[in-house]
Order: sequence, then C-alpha cells, then structure tokens
Amino acid sequence: MRTITSSGGKVENVSVRRTESGDAEEINNLITSATFSVFGRVDVIYLLEKANLAVTLHTEKNEVLAHAAFLDHPIGDLADQALWEPLLQNVFNGKRCSPLNTLFLHLFVAQPSFSIGSAKEIVRTVFNAIVELQYICLVTPKSGPLEPALMEIFEPMKCVKPPDVQCSAFICYRHSFCPQLHVRKARVEDHDDLTEIFAEKTQALCASHGPYFLAELIEAQDEENHAAVCESGGAAVGFMSVSGDINLKLLNACFELGPFNGLYKTDPSEVTAEPVETSLPEGNDINNPKEQNEEGPQEAEQLEDVARENLSKRNEDIKPSINQSKASVTESHAKERPNAFCIQLFVIDKRFEMRSVDFLPYVFKLFPERDYCVISVPKMAPEYPLLQSFLRVVPQRTSTLPQELYIFHRSGLLKTVEVRVALSADVPSVEVLVQGLTLSESLLEDLDRFLNARRDPDGTPIQAFVAQVQGQIAGIIIIRDEEDIEYIRAHYNIENFIYFSHHQREEHSRLCHFVLNPVFHHYSRHFLKEALRLAHKTCLYYPVYPSYQSMKNACVHSCTSALNYMVPVHPRQQIIYPLDELGVNAPSKQITKEQIPYALNHFNRKLTMEPKVTINARIVVVGASDTGLSFLETLVFCPHLRFNNLTLISTNGFPCCYTNDNMKFLSSSHGYSDRDHAQLSLRSWINVVRGKMTGIDRAAKHVEVAGGNRVPYDHLVLCTGQQYQVPCTTGADITQPAASGQGSVQPTCRYTGPVPSNLFTLNDPHDCVEAFHWLLRNFVDQEGNAVVYGNTIDAYTCVEAFLCLGIRGSRIHLVHLPVDTPGSCFSNPSVEKAVKRALEKKEVHIHHNCLLAQLNDGQQAETITSVTFTTDPELLRLECSVFMNFSKKAVDYDAFKAITDASLVFDGRLVIDSTFHTNDSTIRAAGPLTKFARRYYADQWSHANFNSREVGQELAGALLPFFDPTLEPVASPPPELDLLIPVYSRPKIQGGRLPGGYSYLHVTKPVVCTNNATPLPAKKGREIVTGRIETGNYFQLCLNMNGVVESITCLSLKTIPVSNYLCLYGKHEHLLNHLCLRYDEGLLHDLYSYFRERWCLPIYHDRFTDFEQEVRQIMESTKVEVGSDSVSMSELIQRLADDKLDIEEETVLYVRNCFERSEGLTALNRSVLNYLKYNRYHLPMFAQPGFIL
Repeated sequence: MRTITSSGGKVENVSVRRTESGDAEEINNLITSATFSVFGRVDVIYLLEKANLAVTLHTEKNEVLAHAAFLDHPIGDLADQALWEPLLQNVFNGKRCSPLNTLFLHLFVAQPSFSIGSAKEIVRTVFNAIVELQYICLVTPKSGPLEPALMEIFEPMKCVKPPDVQCSAFICYRHSFCPQLHVRKARVEDHDDLTEIFAEKTQALCASHGPYFLAELIEAQDEENHAAVCESGGAAVGFMSVSGDINLKLLNACFELGPFNGLYKTDPSEVTAEPVETSLPEGNDINNPKEQNEEGPQEAEQLEDVARENLSKRNEDIKPSINQSKASVTESHAKERPNAFCIQLFVIDKRFEMRSVDFLPYVFKLFPERDYCVISVPKMAPEYPLLQSFLRVVPQRTSTLPQELYIFHRSGLLKTVEVRVALSADVPSVEVLVQGLTLSESLLEDLDRFLNARRDPDGTPIQAFVAQVQGQIAGIIIIRDEEDIEYIRAHYNIENFIYFSHHQREEHSRLCHFVLNPVFHHYSRHFLKEALRLAHKTCLYYPVYPSYQSMKNACVHSCTSALNYMVPVHPRQQIIYPLDELGVNAPSKQITKEQIPYALNHFNRKLTMEPKVTINARIVVVGASDTGLSFLETLVFCPHLRFNNLTLISTNGFPCCYTNDNMKFLSSSHGYSDRDHAQLSLRSWINVVRGKMTGIDRAAKHVEVAGGNRVPYDHLVLCTGQQYQVPCTTGADITQPAASGQGSVQPTCRYTGPVPSNLFTLNDPHDCVEAFHWLLRNFVDQEGNAVVYGNTIDAYTCVEAFLCLGIRGSRIHLVHLPVDTPGSCFSNPSVEKAVKRALEKKEVHIHHNCLLAQLNDGQQAETITSVTFTTDPELLRLECSVFMNFSKKAVDYDAFKAITDASLVFDGRLVIDSTFHTNDSTIRAAGPLTKFARRYYADQWSHANFNSREVGQELAGALLPFFDPTLEPVASPPPELDLLIPVYSRPKIQGGRLPGGYSYLHVTKPVVCTNNATPLPAKKGREIVTGRIETGNYFQLCLNMNGVVESITCLSLKTIPVSNYLCLYGKHEHLLNHLCLRYDEGLLHDLYSYFRERWCLPIYHDRFTDFEQEVRQIMESTKVEVGSDSVSMSELIQRLADDKLDIEEETVLYVRNCFERSEGLTALNRSVLNYLKYNRYHLPMFAQPGFIL
C-alpha cells in the first residue's frame, strides 16, 4: 500500500493491480469529454482484451481511483501497428524508442481530485514492473495541450518532419520515476545501511557464515572475490557478493552443463579440431542449446557496451557435444580455464528488487575474461526478479543437490534485440542456428515455403520472423493462420483467457516453430509479443500431440522453451450428440468432426507482460492412480504458476494407451481415458520415474526406488492405492478327503515365491497390454483352459475380453471366492441376472465358494498347469494354461514396508488427518491407500468411498496455498472442526464391458460401507426403470426423497454415452422435464431415447453448472412483495415454512405467483436466452430470439 494526496489534501491508501474485466463499469464511469479528445472513443472491454498491460489504482475498499491501458503500438489508425517505428523515430525525435523499450498509453482515466497523484503512481509502478521499459509514449490526434494529470508525467516530443496524419507525440522517461540504480564497489561504511536490509535473513546467514559475515565479505575483496552495492539517494539499498572461485566439478556432476561446455573456456592454443567461426553462441531449444565461448571485453563503461564489444569479436571455438558424458566432460576440461563466476550472496530492498539487473553490467566488468554468471538458490525459495533474466539449468537425473542453478551469459545484456520478417538472406544463419534440432528439416521446409509462397501446401497463410542481435540471427519463429478456431473454441476452455467475440477470425494463429538462442532466453516473451504485433495477431496456439502419433503430426520439439510462457488450456467435456436424429439442427461438422486428440497451449497479448510465479519445490507423487494424476493435473493447469520439479514415481511409468479395445481386461472408473491423457499431456510438465517405491528416508527427504535410485523431495504425496496381490494358496492337503473343509478364507500372507509366467495379476493398462500380447502368442490359437479367479467386476470384464479375443466359453472357468454376505459386485439383481445368463449362453464354467489350495499339486514350476480349489463339499481341480487373478486388493507390500519403515502411522492403511497429512508434515497421502485417524470416529469412511479425481483436486487445493501468492494461507481449523472429515459430492463411477456384449455403467453417490464392505441401505426414495435385460436396453434411475438423482445403472447392447449420463447425477427430476410425472402417466417407455431428446442436450453442456449457479443467484437476490414488505425469495420460503403467513392458495402456486410478479422472472428469462445464445455453436437446435418470426 502507498499513499496519494488529492488536490483537496485528502490522503488515500492505494494499491496498483492488473485490471480485471469486472472493473470495466467503474472505468467507464470515469471517462469524460477530455478523455475522448485525447484517446478517442474507447470500448473499455475491447481495450482490456487487446492491451499488453492494463493496471488499476484502487483504494482499500477496492474502489477504482484510476486506470491506464498500455499497448505496443500507437492509438488507432495513426500508424500501422507493425510499422510505427518510422513515425516515432523519423517524424519525432524518438531515435532511441524501440519495441523492446517502449509502450504506448491508450487510455488514462481517474477521479478528478486524485488524477495527478494517480498518474504518477501508475507510471512509477509500470516502470518498476517492466525492467526493459525505458519510455512510455502517447501519440494522439489532438494537437493542443493534454489535461494537467498527463502533462505532469509527459513532455512533448519535438516534431522534426511533418507527419502524414495530424497527430502529436508525448513521452515519459523512466529516469523521471524509476531511475537506474548506481552500482559501485562495496565499502565498510555501507555496513550500517545494509544491516537493515539483511535484518530478515541475519539469523540464517549468521548460522552459516558467522556473526560478522557482512563486514568480512566487504573486507576480503581481492581479484577473485568482489562485493558491490547499489545505492539510491546516497544510501545502499542492495548488496551482491561475487566470486571467481567456483566448484565446476560439482556443478557438472549435478547439472546438465554439457551444452555450455561445462562452464569452461578452451585455451585456443590447445585446440586440435577445426575451429568454427561465429560470433553468437549457437542454440536450439532450451533443453538442447549449443553454446560457444567468447572472449569478454577488457573495458566497458555502459550496460550496452559490456555485451556489444564482446559480441562483435570473432573467436575460434569448438561446438561442444550436446550428449557428452560426465566422464568425457571431466577429461575434456582437465586443461581448460573456468568461464564463469558465481553470485555468492545477494540481497536488495524490496522497493528496488525489480532493478536487480542493474548489478549485472558492473559484475561482468569485474570478470572480463568470463562469459557466464551463475547463481544457486534453494529449491524452496521463491524466485525473485533477478532470476527472471537468468536461464534455469536442468539438473542431472541423479542429482540430490537441494539447489537450483541459474545461468546468465554476458551477451544477454544486449538491449538491441530486433524482431523482423524473415528474408532469403537469413537462411544460412538459420541453418546454423537450428543445426541439431530434431525437426530442423521441417522448420527449414516451412521457412522455404514462406519465402517462396507465403503459404502452406494446403493454402494456409504462414509467416516467419527472426530475432536479430547486432546483425546476427538469434532466433526464428514461424506461425500459420489458425483455421480450426471453431474446433478449438468448442473443445478447449480458451474463453477462460480471452473474450472470444473481441478477436477476429484472422487474429488467431498457430505456433509451428520457435527457436531462440539460450543466451537471449529471457527475451522469449518479447519475441512472442513481437510476432503477434508484426503479424497483426492477438492469439497464439500451440498443440502438443501424443507421443504415439507420427512425427508428421507430433509436436515440434523446438517449441519446448516457448511452453514456459504459454498457458495450458483445459479440454472441455463434449456433448455426445444424436447426430442422425438432429439432422440439419446438429452442430457444425467443424465442431463434431473427429480429430487426433492433442493438448493445447495458448498465448495472447494480455500474457505478454504477465510473468508466471516459478516454483522450484520438489513435489514427488508416488502412484499413477486417478488421485495422483488429478493432483498433478490441478497443479499443472494453474495458469499463473510454473512448477519446475513435479515428479511422478510409478511402477510402470505414465499410464499407457490402449491400441486395441480387446486389451481392456479391467473395468473403468471413467477417471482418465486415453483421449483425456492426450488432451492433458501431463508428461509435458512432469518428470516420470519408472520403478516401485521401496523406501522413504524422512531425514534425508528422499524416496528410494527399486534399482537403487533416489528421488529427493520437499513435499511427498503418496497415492499408490490398492492393487490385486498375487494369491497365496491355503496349503490344504489335497490328498485327504477332508481337504475341502480346510480353511474358510484365503490367506492374507504375502506371496514370496517366483511368479509363474502364465499367472497374471492385472492392475493397470500396462499390465493389460502385456497380458494381451502374451495371450496372442501363447493361448488364443491353442488349446487349454483359462481360469479367472475373483468376485470383482474386473473378473467379469476379463471374461468378456477373453470372449472378444475369440476364446470359446467352454475354455474359460470363472472361479468365485466365498463371500460373507449374499449379493454380487453389481449391487443390482437385474444386472447380475443378465451377466449370469450371458455366461451360461457362452458355456463359461462358473464355480462358487472356492479357495485356492494348490498350484501344480504343490509342485514348483515356471508355469501353472493345474490349480486346485477347496469347495464344499469336494475339491475342484482344473487344468490351467493361464491364470487371471482378481482375488483381493490390498496395499502393496513394498509400499507397506516403505511406509512402516519410515515410521509413518499405519493402521491397516496409511493414517491421515482431514487435511491429508500423515504424521510427517512434509508427507501427504490420499486415495484408497489411506484411512482417517481414529480420533475422527469415522472408520466406515475413507477416500475409497469417494470420487478419486475429486479427492486429488482437494489434495492439490490443500497444497497450493503454500505456493500461490493469490491464495490466503490456510489457517488451522478450530478444535471443534478439526474432528470433522471432509465431505465430497461427486459420484463414484464404475463401468466396463460385461459378458454378453453389454456395456455397463453404474453411477452412485458416496456411501458408507460396513465392515463387510456392503453399502448401508439408503433412505427411501423411488426407482424409475425402463427396458429389459433381454432386449439390452435396461436403464435404472434412483431418486432420493427430494427427487434428486442419486444412482444411475445402465446395461445396454449399444455404446453408452457415459459423459452425457454423468451430467444427470445430482439433478432434480423436475429439471429432467418432469421425469416422474411423465413416468407415472405412462409416457416414458425408454430412458435411452428420452435422454437423447433435444431438450436434454443443454444439461449435458459443460457450462450448465455455471448456468445453474447464475439461476440460483437470481432466485436468491429477487425481491418479492409480501403485503407491505419486500423480502427475498429465501425469506419468503422461510416464512412459509414457519407458518408465519396465512395464504389461501397452495404453497407452491403462491410462491410461483409471487416470483412471476417480481423482476426476477425477466432476469431469469434473460439468463436462459443468454445461455443458449452464448453457447449456440454447441446448441444450434434451439431457436434464438432473432430467429423467431
């Protein structure tokens, strides 16, 4: 908070923040005739959508005092946005103005009494926030003087040549509001000024460096160690200690420094290979930069000169190998000199931290022979502004160093970065730049197309721009017009970032290639911004295709570095349309067409000056379960956060995709489909460690993985769930007649012997794929029996998979274990009956109440040839060629051992509290692996009762406040609330293919389970059932006492539109077109047909929930007249419930009449029409008001 004073002397505490669309109304109220004369007529919403930077000055009460919008080109039609430089540089005396250091004011409004103070505060904040910004210009068609507030910050620019159009230009200089800090050598006299700045960190620094560390650093300066201060107003406000003594051996062991020649400088006299002459370090993308070393300037006086002199020299160097090993790096650098110095200690007053880069020219002068400056920071430390100019170095996979390394090349000090249209003469330089890229040929082909035809082979316009520094090519970007924008809008939540109606179709473009020398990586955002300006575009899209697609369709890997500045766009849930029934009223084919699924990333003008918050904390997730993936998804899709160290540890790596429907041996929770994985592309943002967790070292904070690998963590999340375990035999003596009565339950001990090659325990898609290929090789075309052992739905889906593979039912034996209570896994007698009939029809053998007694009659063998079960009254012995095990799920033994050895509380399952914490504050857990602590008295509830994706999202929500500055820190709940477990609302979902060719779906609310795992009976409601199992169209809806859908069961011979039916859960039957009334009147015979009707399609829309909330707000805010009083609808209903009103008509009719007489009905109708109009591309089957004659 800062204070400003009005012209009348009133003092107001104010803050500056980025403008939100909700501020538009207050901004419009501040517009006056004087505003029109300077800026012309302004559409505020449109301006906010196109502005590179829009800021609002507000009071403590969030009242808007002033607003300013800045763009990268002048107002209106005074100059083409791509060609404004000649106007400013030739017509006016703006020779130093460039796209990198200049912004244009397009609107300024303020409350009159605070206008001068507001203008100064906004300009000061903008200069402080944008490091490269030197000038703010105002080009206006007005020829007279500006209003007083603007005249206080701007001064006229001298016109040196008559302009083509009537206009005036004004300029505001950085040094007038936020001057560059003066940096000099530190002296002992600075100690007192610096002590106040170090106050917050003194205790930690004293512990590591001693109580007099600051004085010792200042006094110990020599040729290798230097200390510098920056000062403002004669007082030291920042301190930096740098040293040339750097442990390069350690850095090379812990970080991928091969592309930077290991931070060594080769002695030219020892070079034996043919040298490569080039002046700029060569690079491809951020992950594979090629780098060359340069001799630094001996003398430099100004910021530009430090880098320019170095850049202009031509040196003979060797290109380092990108993939050189640690050993080769060590050997090749044995006789080389260090080419880097390090920042040992850095601190600056928060008021000046955006000017931290002012230190860099000075410290590079101290080491004229070294080209790199490096700094290491703790992973848990927030990224401060200085690091935004540095490049983060990728750690080695084996590194356990709790530090992040950042690097900066002296050429990065250059401010003469020019972005222009690519020319034919640039081709040789571009070829050198992209040499070594995976898809360099594709990039050069696209560049050739641009230079020759300006179009792709399909006729789509393409554009290419290069970044040029001191006459040399440092980067290239190629974009094409986005022709699929309707598909993108319909399938991705792009409208979370833009107002789509304010962007013309031709303003959307797709990023094809992006390459930038890593030396200038901190200009990536500027490069993207300039490409948008020069191409007259406002939005940029970058699709990432799944890895299993061909390279022709796959993502261009050269764009990797651009991803850091783009935002991932979440895919939208799609309506499954009955296209044949809709006919001409169906949505456009551009929306409904099938495309290869891809993940979408986005960049627009508003993001060009909005840096992300970088988080280097090591967050490790163990288990690729729905819960773990949902947790990672929530973190990745936070648009303003960038997590650099997300790691997933999974036994089989990231979930693989099915390439054949016959691979689907397991049932589905409908959490993540193959299409979901492709559209999310979590692999683009996380590291995957393939292996099983075998240990947790809480003291050293690392996870041990099978094979000896160690994965360090700062926050550990355990989501391993429960898996089917290899069964142990009862060991009953099968030679004795009484053996069938030995043992009533399967042993719970761990199987420790070798697992036979034909025994499959399937737990994830990877297991299913392996089993599928084994069956094709060893079983399908041969004779022999398949034994499927288990009671779960997975046993039935496995049998159906066998049948789909063409295996005769007579070869399949489905063996059920004994159960404590009657019933099956389906919780619906009709479904159970249908499956039983289908199995009988296919001649599948079913055996009940069987316990596995022996494998191979007790003999050890590599494969199973026979299995014996104890039953009542006799033994069951089966010949067996493949054994599919679905007998029992439990916590994996290795996970159990790792948890217990780490002294985490385990009580049948891992014990957590209501905020997901274990007894270690840095270790959280969620999912079926866990149970609530006994103090909650909720043993019947656990995460296994709830929707796994919802649990994962809540887990992420518990962790995000530690990293997200926009969220309030989570306060500890009061003692009385700390004993309550969280309640989740989403349904549990189960589905799959069942014997008989049935598609099965069961959706139900979370239910309490008793000790025998049987759901407790629900309160009375009603059932609505249509169809029969014989005809394959069975559909059951269960409603609670309030008429809300609580359960859905579908059994169909046709494909079930699962995403549609999931939208029915939690809806009132009145919303479903008075479902109960129609059913009772005999008008409803087939729910499948009923829910394909057009009226139901808006309910399936992904934004229908938002519409429901809007309607609820209208209902709650509506005032109705009750006698002489005006009360809200909720108050009216409360009075009726309390019998405080005497009415003659029925209560429902009375409430309806009251509402219809109010203004709420008009607002409600308007809301419905707006919903249909705004989503008309998805819902064209509904007439719009303008269409009605």
